Amino acid sequence: MDVDSVPGGPKVLRKVSGDFFSTGGGTQAYFGSFIVDAPTVSRTGTQVVIRGIASYTWQTAYTLVRVTVPRSRTNQRPGAATVEFLRPPRQLGATYVCPYVSPYFRTVEWEQDSVAGAVPFLSYDTGSLPQPANSPARILTVPGAYAEAGIELLVSGTANVIANNQNGWTNTELHGAMETNFSLWRNAPQWKMWLLVAGSYEGMAGVRGIMFDAADTFQRQGCAVFYDLIQGAGPEEQRAMLRTYVHEIGHAFNLLHSWQKNLATPPAPLGGNNGFADLSWMNYPQNYQPLNGNGGAAAYWGAFPFQFTDNEQLHLRHGFYRNVVMGANAFATGAADIEPALFDEPLTDESGLRLGLRADKSALAFGEPAVVELKLETTDLRGRATHNHLHPDDELVSIAIRQPSGRTVLYRPLLRRCVDQDQTVRLDANRPAIYSSAYIGYGRDGHYFQQPGTYQLRAAYLASDGSRIVSPVLRLDVRHPVSEADLRLGELMMGEEQGKILALRGSDSPALQSGNDALQEVIERHGTHPFAVYARLAKGLNFEHEFKSLSPDKTELTVRPPDPKSGIEQLAQVVKVSQQGKGVDNLTLNLASRRLARAYARQGDLEEANSTLDRLVRHFDTPAFKPYVKDAVRDQADSTKARLTEEFGGG
Repeated sequence: MDVDSVPGGPKVLRKVSGDFFSTGGGTQAYFGSFIVDAPTVSRTGTQVVIRGIASYTWQTAYTLVRVTVPRSRTNQRPGAATVEFLRPPRQLGATYVCPYVSPYFRTVEWEQDSVAGAVPFLSYDTGSLPQPANSPARILTVPGAYAEAGIELLVSGTANVIANNQNGWTNTELHGAMETNFSLWRNAPQWKMWLLVAGSYEGMAGVRGIMFDAADTFQRQGCAVFYDLIQGAGPEEQRAMLRTYVHEIGHAFNLLHSWQKNLATPPAPLGGNNGFADLSWMNYPQNYQPLNGNGGAAAYWGAFPFQFTDNEQLHLRHGFYRNVVMGANAFATGAADIEPALFDEPLTDESGLRLGLRADKSALAFGEPAVVELKLETTDLRGRATHNHLHPDDELVSIAIRQPSGRTVLYRPLLRRCVDQDQTVRLDANRPAIYSSAYIGYGRDGHYFQQPGTYQLRAAYLASDGSRIVSPVLRLDVRHPVSEADLRLGELMMGEEQGKILALRGSDSPALQSGNDALQEVIERHGTHPFAVYARLAKGLNFEHEFKSLSPDKTELTVRPPDPKSGIEQLAQVVKVSQQGKGVDNLTLNLASRRLARAYARQGDLEEANSTLDRLVRHFDTPAFKPYVKDAVRDQADSTKARLTEEFGGG
C-alpha cells in the first residue's frame, strides 16, 4: 500500500495507490491495482485520514477508498494503516490492515556486471559543475537518484567482471549475455533487473546505452551502457555517466523518452515543446529546447535538478503494477494501438522541412518484407539545421500503420538504442535532403503486415527545435497468395524467429535456430525467388561479422570468427540481383556492397573489394540520382576503400 499524501520524504504528489495479490497454498498471484488521484486529507492529534475515489484495473462499485494512518512520534516505528473500500456513500466492503514496510514505494533488486577494463560508475557530486540554485549539491549515486524518486534500488551482490571483445556488442549478443549471466533472471514479472557495463555498441556511433530486452514475452529486464563512449574521470564525464545509467534503467521501469510519451498505450501527455522542454533524466541533453530561451546541452545541465518529472515519478511510484514491474507489460504497454490523430497534419508548418515516405513497390507479396525509404528535405532556400536521426529505430521518427482491419498501430523497433549524441546536419542547396531505409515488417509487437489488404502508413519526424513534421500517407498493398506454393513460401518468411532475424540482420542465437533453418530453406529450395534476396542479406551480413557469446560462469568469451567465404556467397547474390533492379532498395544495396567489399578484403582480395565499391559508384552514376546523392555514395566508397586498406593491408 502506497500513501503519498503526507509531507516528508520524496516529493509529495498527493496520490494513494495499491496492488492486490491473491494467495493460495504456497503461491501468490497478482490480482489488480488501484490509484486515488485527488485524495482529501484530514488530521487529528492521533491519526491521519485520507479519502478519495479510486480508479481500478477492474470494474467495481466500491470506488471510495479510506486510509487511516495512526500518528506516531519521530522516534517510533510507524503504525499499521487501515485501508477500507466502500461503495459510496457509506457501504463498507473489504478492510485490510497494512503494516508499515518501508519509506520507499517500490523496491527493485539491481544486478550489475561489467566487462574487463570497464570501471562502473559510483557517484557524482552535483555541486562539481554549475546547476540550478534550487537544486542542493549532493553526492548522487544511481540508487540515490531513484531513492529521491521514492524507489529503492538494492544492489544484488557484487558486480561480476566478464570477458570483453573490442569489436562491440550486437543486440542479440546482449540478450544472450543477459540470459546466461543474469542470475536473478527468469521469464516472469519480478522487481529485478540486470545492467551490463559493456565496451561499445557494434554498428552505430553515438549509442551510449540500450534497453535491449524489448522483444520477447517478458520484457524490460535487461539494459546496457557502453563504457567506451561514456568513460572518464572528470566531472562532466561522471555527470553524463550518471544520467546514462539512470536513463536506461528508467526504460526498464517502462518510462519512454520525453518526446515519446504520447505514443504509449494509453497515451500520456507530452511536456512543453513536444517533450523537448522536459528537464528530465529521460530527455537527451542536446535535445533540450524550451519554447522560450536557449536550448542544447549547456542549457539543460544549467537547469536540470537531477530529478524525474512529476508525471514520471507518478508512473514509478503509482503506476499500475503490470505497467511498471519488469517482465510484465511490454515496453510502452499494451497492444500498441494508437490514436490516429497523433499523425494528423499540423495546422501550420513553418519548420522549413518536409518528410517523405515511399516504398520501392506499391504492392508486396504475402510474406515479403516491408521496407520503406524516408527522405527529409528542406523547403527553405536559406537552409535549415536539424538532427540526422532519420531511422525509426533511433526513436526520433515514428511510423503509424493503419492495417486492413482498421486498427492503427505504431511500428516499435525490436530493441531500444539511445543515440544520445548531437548529430546535426545542415540541409541547403548543396545538400537538400538526407535519406534512410528501414525494415518495418517486424518489431516488438511481432509482424505488422500479416494480413492481405491495403495498409496506410504515415511517418512523423521530431526536429531539433521541437517541430513535428508529418509525411503524406503511403498506401501499401499486401497481395493474397494465389497458390499453395505462395502460401507456403510466405509462411517460411513470416515466423516470429524469422522476423527477429530480419530485423537484427542475422543472428547466431540458439534461440533463433528454427528461424535460421526456415531462411536457409528459402535459399536452398527457392533460390531464384525474390524472397531469397532478403534471406541471403540476413545470412550474408551475419556471416561477414563475428558473433560473441559468454560462458555460463562469465569467464570465457567465445567468438565465432567472421566467415567471409560464406558472406561473399550470399552478399554477392544480393548485390547482383539488386543492381539489376530485382532485389533490395538502393540504400540497402549500398550497405550490402560495402559489407561485401569488407568480406573480400578479409580474404585478402583487396582488388575485388575495390572493384565491388567501384561497381557501387557506377550503379548510382546515372541521371536517375541527384548529384549530391552521387557525391555521397562516392565519398562513402572512397572512405570504405581507405579503411579496408588500412585494416587489411595492401601497401
